[in-house]
Amino acid sequence: MDMTLEVILMPVSDVDRAKEFYRDKVGFHVDLDSEVMEGVRIVQLTPPGSGCSIALVDGLQIPTGSPQPGTYHGMQLVVTDAKAAYDELTARGLEVTEPQAFSPQDGGTFMYFKDPDGNGWAIQEYRKRAAEPLHQLLREQARQAGGPAQ
Repeated sequence: MDMTLEVILMPVSDVDRAKEFYRDKVGFHVDLDSEVMEGVRIVQLTPPGSGCSIALVDGLQIPTGSPQPGTYHGMQLVVTDAKAAYDELTARGLEVTEPQAFSPQDGGTFMYFKDPDGNGWAIQEYRKRAAEPLHQLLREQARQAGGPAQ
């Protein structure tokens, strides 16, 4: 059975402020901003090139419990050029740490930022993704395994 991670509910205290932050400073695309049922608003945003989105939710009761704003840490974005990403993000007004190389190997450079509520993100430089985008690798693996080439 295949499963895909497609949406992560992001706990925020102010949906409009968070939408503006993720759209304008981080560069996520707004896929949806709608009242999906009476009293429940969902704003779904996707990083450019990603198969997984975040959802900012107001008014939804989550059966397994509701996380508190500022409690999510360790979410990770991947870019092919940390310096270029740093320059673009800081030009948008995002407070992001300078790229730090923890290892000379590809994948060893990281930057960090927090959203207005304190949810923490990492940005990893993985230069290999320029030549081998993840979605293409997954499609090829599925084809080789005899599964559907999506």
